[in-house]
Order: sequence, then structure tokens, then C-alpha cells
Amino acid sequence: MVTAEDLFATLKTDFADYLNKKLDAAVAVEFARVYDIIDVSFPEIIVGVAFHIVVSEKEIILSTDNTIPANNSETLEKQLTDFLELNLN
Repeated sequence: MVTAEDLFATLKTDFADYLNKKLDAAVAVEFARVYDIIDVSFPEIIVGVAFHIVVSEKEIILSTDNTIPANNSETLEKQLTDFLELNLN
């Protein structure tokens, strides 16, 4: 199983390029990590933290606390989920 530290490093180095190639766009992506929680933000699209990734020894959980979905939030979530699946298998 991957650690939060390893996943954070992978996200920081590879996710923005992956996302922008998939969407043919130039989306800014920001990350923050505290212990086993990684926050993912798209400051030009969604105000605040868009997604939380919680990494444990048994699983990785992707969640959001945005009560008002932004435009393209489902697309961003799908691309993040696809990236995680590709990099964790």
C-alpha cells in the first residue's frame, strides 16, 4: 500500500500534467498534506479545497466537502479518480 507521503509526491509531480493532457487545458492544481490527509485544490475553478484524500494502511478514500458543485467538478473528480487508479495498481 502506498503512503500519504508517496502519494503526495506523485500527485505533485504528475497529476497536473495528466489532468491537463486529458482535458486539453491549463488547469492550476494545488496540494497540501497533513499526516495522512491530502487536500487537492483547483483555485481557478473551485473556491477552497475541492477534494480530500485520506490514506490509511487499508484504503484510500476520496471525498469532498463542497456543498455547491462547481462547473466541471465531476470531470475533475473523475480525472483524479482515474489518476489514482492508474498509479495505485
